[in-house]
Amino acid sequence: MAQESQYLWHSNQKMNNKLLFLICTLLVCAMGTAQKVWTLDECIAHAIEHNLQLNDFGYNVDSNKETYKQSIRDLLPTVSGFANYFVRYGRQINPEDNSIVNTDIFSNNYSIDGAFDLFQGFQKINTLKASKFLYKATKEEHLQQKYLLAFRVMSAYYDIQFIEGLISISKEQVEISQTNYDLVKKQVELGVMAGADLYEAESLLFTDKLTLTQNENRYKAAKLTLVQAMNIEGESDITIAPQIDDTPNSDEVGITVSDSIFTKAKGFMPSIKAQNYRVKAAKKQLAATRGSLYPSLTLQGGIGTGYFETITDTLGVTVPFRDQFEENRFEYIGASLNVPIFNGWANRSRVKQQKIALERAKNTAKVTEQELYQIIQQLVQEHDALIAETEQTSKTSESQRLAFSIAQKRYEKGMINAIELGQAKTLYATAQNQNLQAQLRLRVNNSTLDFYKGLPIFNIN
Repeated sequence: MAQESQYLWHSNQKMNNKLLFLICTLLVCAMGTAQKVWTLDECIAHAIEHNLQLNDFGYNVDSNKETYKQSIRDLLPTVSGFANYFVRYGRQINPEDNSIVNTDIFSNNYSIDGAFDLFQGFQKINTLKASKFLYKATKEEHLQQKYLLAFRVMSAYYDIQFIEGLISISKEQVEISQTNYDLVKKQVELGVMAGADLYEAESLLFTDKLTLTQNENRYKAAKLTLVQAMNIEGESDITIAPQIDDTPNSDEVGITVSDSIFTKAKGFMPSIKAQNYRVKAAKKQLAATRGSLYPSLTLQGGIGTGYFETITDTLGVTVPFRDQFEENRFEYIGASLNVPIFNGWANRSRVKQQKIALERAKNTAKVTEQELYQIIQQLVQEHDALIAETEQTSKTSESQRLAFSIAQKRYEKGMINAIELGQAKTLYATAQNQNLQAQLRLRVNNSTLDFYKGLPIFNIN
């Protein structure tokens, strides 16, 4: 008996161990297959890291950076080496005594030459400054594209949250219609209500189920839009963090003034800074172009030597290469002055073209500022309107909820038909949708205004 009990204990222990192992395995598998929940910041960070269009702006930054570095290196002297090898045939000049000979001559020459621009109308200095401003402009434009991408991701992210709200409303409507359908079906079976009432209740149920299906399809499409904006390869689905209601109350909202926000935004907006840098670059490019109207002075120098087969000693033997390399060596140093006198007014034409380019850059900067002001002005106007709209739709939604609750009770008592109940239910669902949309638009509006106020909405460098 004791042995049998011990055997049963060991069997139960093994069974428990197997069951525990199975549970652990299932938990590990469930954790391994659980889908990642994405926050808005994570979505934006992934999109910035993997967006291919954004890479083009990064390459543009790298290109302008190299141009800027090269403009610095252009200030250095130029040094070049030279070597040649000739075999001349027939009648020619003897390089030893300049006499005319008719024979084959072998020769080669070597030299190292250098030049340094002493003055070129400050063209290189101004070109250097212009390339530096252009490099800074492309960096700001790259940052601007990051912000635009962040706004696109945020819009897609909030669209998913909005449709999630619509789905919740649609499911609530389906549950109500299903409850009413079951109620009418029992009433018809008891003979209290006619069969036509059942068809009406069934029609409302099918309509609500269709709306739910349509919203679920919109939900899938919204997820795909976010996945594509983030450039997640091989995926069409994504799970985002639950919605957090951060819509401010009317008492918490301060006075929003367009001019003060614009003044703040103008100081840090990459698009504004980029255009200002381009205006500065155009000024330096104009100065560099004007430099071509002035004389230029260049310092030059070099050293060289050569070997000639015709150079012989007193015995008529060709002097060895090593001796000629030392004896034929020469050095020179000098300066050259170039004075532009007339080249068909080409230089002056380039100056005029650069003046036009400068005015165009100034105008583009003004247009960019004007567009920014108009955007902020519109956001501020929408902000005040959306606060009022959110309050009104919230009251309307509550009013329609009460109206539908009364209609539901009257329908259950047979005081109204299914059509009248459907109208009340539709008005309630419409009011819920309008309130949800107003809250979402206000959230996006607040986030956008906070961005232009200089608040750290996006974690972007």
